[in-house]
Amino acid sequence: MKALLPVFFRNEKMNIELDPIDLKIIEILKQDSRLSHKEIGQSVHRTGQAVGARINQLIDAGIIKNYTIAMRYEHKQFIQLFLNEQQAFIEIERLVIQYEQIDECFKTLGNGCYMIVSHFNPPQLNAFIEKLSQWCRYSVETVIREIELT
Repeated sequence: MKALLPVFFRNEKMNIELDPIDLKIIEILKQDSRLSHKEIGQSVHRTGQAVGARINQLIDAGIIKNYTIAMRYEHKQFIQLFLNEQQAFIEIERLVIQYEQIDECFKTLGNGCYMIVSHFNPPQLNAFIEKLSQWCRYSVETVIREIELT
């Protein structure tokens, strides 16, 4: 089990210190976001109402972005983009929103300009890469096995 030390979180809305109870609630929600506040409360020794208040605070602070499920796809890639020219940012962002196979897209600092997390099958990936090639160079890392962090 990982140690749950206080974490400081700052965003444009507020500064908040996450205590071990907040971190435990987040960890429980990451495992199963369908649990009721009462069920979570039993694990952290708080009432369901107290857990609900903490969750609302985490949502208001932007720490919890949304509740979702994690799909397990047959294929998964990490695609790093290196733009050829500054004007390509607009075209790249217009392109990525058109693909349902793109799970996440981040504009990054460092060697690359964007990092994409996707689940294209091989023919779809090839077609996507061909479109990208007019604006950028790329690196594709294909997942061969997921390591469960339980």
